[in-house]
Formats: sequence, C-alpha cells, structure tokens
Amino acid sequence: MTGFDLAHRLRGWRGLALAALVALVAGLPSLMLLPPLDRDESRYAQATSQMLETGDYVDIRFQDEPRWKKPIGIYWMQAAAVAVTGSVEARNIVPYRLPSLLGAMIAAIACAWVGSAVFGARTGILAGAIMGASFLLSTEAGIAKTDAVLVACVTAAMAALMRIYLAVRANDPPNRGHKLIFWGALGLSILVKGPIGLIVIVPAALTLSLWDRDIRWLRPLGWGWGLALVALIVGPWALAITVATDGGFWREAIGGDLAPKIAGGHESHGAPPGVYLLLLPLLFFPATLLLPASISTAWQRRTEPAIRFLICWLVPAWLIFELTPTKLAHYTLPTFGALALLAAVALTRPIGTLSRRLGAVLGLVAAGLIVAITIYGVSNFATSTAQTWAAVTMVTAVAAAAIGGFLLLNKAPVAGLIAALALGIFSHAALSGTIRQLRPLAIAPQLTKVLEQANLHPRQGLTTSPVAITTFHEPSFVFLTGRATQLTDAEGAARALAEGRPAIVEAGDAEAFAQAAARLGVTGRAVGEVSGHNYSTGDDVNLTVYAPPGSEVAPGSAR
Repeated sequence: MTGFDLAHRLRGWRGLALAALVALVAGLPSLMLLPPLDRDESRYAQATSQMLETGDYVDIRFQDEPRWKKPIGIYWMQAAAVAVTGSVEARNIVPYRLPSLLGAMIAAIACAWVGSAVFGARTGILAGAIMGASFLLSTEAGIAKTDAVLVACVTAAMAALMRIYLAVRANDPPNRGHKLIFWGALGLSILVKGPIGLIVIVPAALTLSLWDRDIRWLRPLGWGWGLALVALIVGPWALAITVATDGGFWREAIGGDLAPKIAGGHESHGAPPGVYLLLLPLLFFPATLLLPASISTAWQRRTEPAIRFLICWLVPAWLIFELTPTKLAHYTLPTFGALALLAAVALTRPIGTLSRRLGAVLGLVAAGLIVAITIYGVSNFATSTAQTWAAVTMVTAVAAAAIGGFLLLNKAPVAGLIAALALGIFSHAALSGTIRQLRPLAIAPQLTKVLEQANLHPRQGLTTSPVAITTFHEPSFVFLTGRATQLTDAEGAARALAEGRPAIVEAGDAEAFAQAAARLGVTGRAVGEVSGHNYSTGDDVNLTVYAPPGSEVAPGSAR
C-alpha cells in the first residue's frame, strides 16, 4: 500500500483517531506506573479528594490550608474522573490522572485536525502523532496537573483560530463551529490555568496582524457572543470563589503565585534565557530529528499564510517564556502544536543536507541525554529490578535516534520519523518503568505499605487516626493517608503515641522524640523503617514507624 493510499484511507475521523491513539499509547505507561509525585501532583489530587469528601466544589484546600493558586477547572475534571472510575477511599492516583491523558489526546487530535485541513491528510496525521509522542506531552499526560489539559485547550483554540484566519484570507466566511471551538477552548483554558493560555493566543494574534499589516481578520470572530461564552464558562465560579474567600483567592493567585514568577525565579525555579531552547531536543524527542527542518521550513516558506500563522503561534510565546525568570520544563508545551505542524510540513518537500545532518546529530544528543538521566537514576537510586527497565530505555532511545537519523540522512525522512516515533514511545514507556523501580524515591508508598502491614493505616479502621509524621511533610504522604494526616515535629509525634495514634519519626528527630515520649510517659513500638531520598528537598531520610502502646501489630519493614 502506498503512502498516498494510506493517507486517503485515514482521512476524516480515522486520522484523528490514529493521532489520539498515539497520544494514548505514549501517555498511558506514565499514568499507570508512576507513584503519586511530589509536590504539585499530590497537592492537586489531595485538594480534589477533599472536594469529593466535603462536597465543597468552590473553595480549594489542601488539608486546612487554602490552595488559591490556580482556578477550579482541573479539580472539577479530576473529581468527575474519580467519581466515574474510582473512589476517594481507594487513594489511587490513576483516576486523578485521566483528565491529563484525555488532554494529551485532544491536543494530538487538534494538530491532526488543522494539519489535515490545511496541509493534507498525511501531514495532519504525522503532526498529530509527533505531538502525541513527544516526551514532554506524554510525560504530562500521566501526571495529575493542569498542563496537559491546558495544552489541549490552547492547541484547540489555536487550531480553530488558524482555520478562521485562513478562511478570511481566502475571502470565505469563517465557520461558526470553528469560532465556537475557539471561544469555548479559550474559556476552558482560563478556567484551568487563568491567563496562561492568553500568553500564547494574544501575542500570536497581534504579531500576525502586525506582520500582515491587517487586523480585519479578527473582526468576524464573533466577539459579542464569544466573550459572553467565555464569561459563562468562567464567571459563575469566579463570582462564587470571590464571595467564598472575600477576594482572598485573587490576592493569592495573582499576588502570591503569578506575580512572583514574573518578577523573579519563584520557588528556586529561576534560570537564564535560552534554557528552553537547550532542553528542546530532549522534550520534543523522538521527533527531534526534524527540528532543523522545521526551522528551515518556517524561514523559507514564511510568506505562506499558514506557515506565517505557525511562526506567530510559536515565536512570540516562546520568547515570553524564555524571558520570564521562573522556568519549568512544561511552560513551553502550549507552543508544541506549532512545532509539530512545522515538523510535519517539513516532510512535504525534500529536506536539505544541512537540516538532515543537524537533525541526525540532535536526535543522538537527545538520546544521549536520556541515557545519562537513566544511568544517573539507576546508579543512585535503583534496586536490582530496575536494571532491565533501564537497559530497554537506553537501547530503544539510542535506536530511535540512530535508525531515524540514518533514514533521514538517506532521504527517507517519513520512514525515519515513523521508526523514531515507535521506538521513542517504547523508550518513554520503559523510562516510566525504570522510575517506578527507583524505590528510594518512592518514600510515601513505602511508608503506606509499612502502615498497612502493621494494621495502622487509617483506612483499615483498626487504630485511631490520624497518622503523625515528622520532617517528611510531603503531599504524596497526605494523599495516601488522608486529609487528617498530622504534619508535625518530635513533640507532636510523641503526643500522637500518647493519644493512641501511630507516629512516623525521621532519624534527625529521634532524640527529641525520645525525650518528649519520656516526658509523656509513653513508649511506642517500632514496626518498620523506610530509608530513601526526598527529591523535593534533595535530602536523604530515614523514617521509623511506631505503633501506639497496646495496639496489635504485624511487624513489617521496607527499605
């Protein structure tokens, strides 16, 4: 079957389904294999679980503390996923991650949809596959945070805006459905992550208008009903949270979260401009081999309206993210749709020698980084079971770059891309398996296992909750043991034992804990010990689990 025949068969919904399937296969291993992560993921998941427990779907709280950093959208989506597929009592992170996986699939579908309409079915399908398989998106697809859902909203909005722009350029009336997608996706992006989507959409529209010296294409967007739709999506909750918190949500979200990120390196995440560009070969892997061709295509075909739109989608937002002092790897993800489309468009014409050579080299560089990260993880934190996973991760990453690069150099770029995507997805799955085997990093799951073996976990109902824990005050442990978990010091841990509750004490607090227990006249029984590395703080920890006096326990341990 020729490539043309295959593309013809995959027109319409079949091509979109294939793009979604690639994103599903790429993101599912992370979703299934990774333990609850610190810190943001577990904070989101715990806040969602508290909504389900309390029935308060307006205010956002982590334990008793307000979590007024992001809007409500992701919490509602996670709550719906848990209500349909799981239960709060199970303390299983997988249902909370389902909206992220769906978001990655929608982002891939949006790329395939607009690519097929503008550049042809084959280009659209390849763009969707590139987007869905990229390491950054497939990683975010398996984490219960806002970013994959935000990318779905922004990519859908930009895809619809592109269709509108090109229709106006061709003197055709814009499709009302495209306008509905644009405004609906924009409203949802605000409900999920506030103004971040606008940082991509607004500069793209303004830059494109300046480049064309024509702003008239924006007039038929349906501003009246479109802004009303955005207000309808965002307004009810915005009003409710303003009343419920007496305006506190906005003060914290803007003054305590957004403004510090713009002003400086917030929460030790500062980095100089250019960092995202350096990370791009790794984060865009396995389609890294097409990055030079993408840049070349953008420059050589910049006079074409469709290519011009993609440049304006990518470049202004990228510069804003580079110039913002606070930097996290996922910040540039909303621009990946433009990159994926440019990469796919590059395959519609012969790729120059320099782009082919640079692409092959960049692919090997990205694979080398994956190998280095894997070796570091295995060398410092692995158990014996991680060796096989790590070997598969490294071999398939190198094979993706080597085979893809070889075919690219030999003027078979489509075959090279397909080989790289297949092997890259396999490598990412194996990397998720490798991370799962780095047990010293999974402290909270190990502590939970010890509590269960000793019949001390709150959900077992055999002891008075909550559990008290010193030093290791990470959200993952709160998520796994419940809202009432007491994050305390040595004195609080001793008091918990005196009250008939289990206590977990870090080695650095052991002496103070012993003194406090002696003053209270209480003795606990050590039932397990967990040693590991807290990657959120960079500290090694050693935690001992104590059963309260008089409790019947079945001793267990984990190391």
